[in-house]
Amino acid sequence: MGYDLHRFQGEVDEELTCPICSGVLEEPLQAAMCEHAFCRACINEWLSRQPTCPVDRNSLTTANLRAVPRILRNLLSRLSITCDNAAYGCTLVLKLDALNAHLEECEHNPKKPLPCEKGCGFVIPKDELKDHNCVRELRTMILTQQQKIGEFKTEIADQTLTINELKRELQLFKDFMRAMRVSNPAMRAIADQMERDEVIRWSSTLARARVTRWGGMISTPDDALQMMIKRALSESGCPPHILDNLMENCHERRWPRGLSSLETRQNNRRIYDNYICRRVPGKQAVLVLSCDNSHMSEDVMVEPGLVMIFAHGIE
Repeated sequence: MGYDLHRFQGEVDEELTCPICSGVLEEPLQAAMCEHAFCRACINEWLSRQPTCPVDRNSLTTANLRAVPRILRNLLSRLSITCDNAAYGCTLVLKLDALNAHLEECEHNPKKPLPCEKGCGFVIPKDELKDHNCVRELRTMILTQQQKIGEFKTEIADQTLTINELKRELQLFKDFMRAMRVSNPAMRAIADQMERDEVIRWSSTLARARVTRWGGMISTPDDALQMMIKRALSESGCPPHILDNLMENCHERRWPRGLSSLETRQNNRRIYDNYICRRVPGKQAVLVLSCDNSHMSEDVMVEPGLVMIFAHGIE
């Protein structure tokens, strides 16, 4: 809707008024063919009911609307208008193009947002401040947040079910591939590559680690410690087809020659600094995966990798 004519100082040219609402043009648009100008809101509402120009009844759609010429915009911007808040005490008369900026700062604006002075942290429209109740508003906010949390929990539960179903289907597909590769060499190659890719993807999700004290290595972890590390690996997304092999490789009895004895490990510490290590999440342990360490010799690597547990010395 356009601006009320009575708010303007002096006469307003008829060319600057909207034929639909008879007010001064607000956000004006022009029909491309007949060049009649209208308020944006007025013409959009009109065209939602009938696709014709309100003045000459020629065919008109929103696609045929365009911005009015600059000269018309300049004429509108020079008009002098009273503030929207004149009824609330504002006596300012200003140019039309400065109206919006003034309204954001006008002290007489009844909807001007003001911070609550009682300490609740809410910002309240000026005309609602006297009826503002901090406790009531905070309760409403808490109830709203609790409702949102409930909705999020429901959504998470639904997503978890979907993820679990997808994991189940993926595992069935993997089992199928493993069954097929027994009798089909081509399928065997595809399945092997899929498993290698799965290990590489998992490895990339783990943080890099640096061992600062190789002397802190626990080479003969007990069953309880091994179970704790295995659980951490499983929760990190370790591919099931390598999990048991990795855990077997956490004890020195399965380590290669370059790690097989305390004396050998003491002599080879500088070689170990070339390992690319991944942190077992939340534990004083690292993974040395063969996919990350193709540069290392067979004397210090085994497939699919090593699990090294430490008492201390991991960054």
